[in-house]
Amino acid sequence: MDKAGLNGFVLRPQQWIASTNSIGITSHSGRYGGTYAHSDIAFEFASWLSPEFKLYLIKDYQRLKQAESDHLSLDWSARLEIAKTNYKIHTDAIKEHLIDTQLPARYTSLTYANEADLINVALFGMTAKEWRDKNPEARGNIRDAANLVELIVLSNLENLNAEFIKAGLSQAERLKRLHDTAISQLRSIAATASIQRLKDRFDEE
Repeated sequence: MDKAGLNGFVLRPQQWIASTNSIGITSHSGRYGGTYAHSDIAFEFASWLSPEFKLYLIKDYQRLKQAESDHLSLDWSARLEIAKTNYKIHTDAIKEHLIDTQLPARYTSLTYANEADLINVALFGMTAKEWRDKNPEARGNIRDAANLVELIVLSNLENLNAEFIKAGLSQAERLKRLHDTAISQLRSIAATASIQRLKDRFDEE
């Protein structure tokens, strides 16, 4: 064993297992035998034997980390695009039909917040403040915590609410219709295979 540190030193797998009581590597003799090791052990042996292989592992790890970073960036961009799709349509309808231009800006902002919470209640079953009270440690707001399906439905509800506002429906009537629509769309979209796969990706973050 005094040559154990040399590259020329040979230690058969079965000797290794017996002397170290290894649990990450197994070896069997015979026609159908062979030596099998945990991937971490196999990579370490291969890296020691071949500098080229070690470099390959490092480069591939870097490639995978970059791909992961790009994927997260695209996911975040997708969320932003979905969230803002009908936002302006919604706010324009509020401005044109619900805002009293004679009121100070600090009061008109309450109308926008109130209409945003109308959609929050229709889709999530609670206002932004109620969600914050239930999730004091969470980062962001109720919409930041939404998954992909919910964001798609939220965008649709903003467009519908804009049309309901233009039609002069009361807030109570709009809430009922929006809530019914939210339930229907959540069931339909969540059952779509392609959307479900995207939803699962976001749920894993």
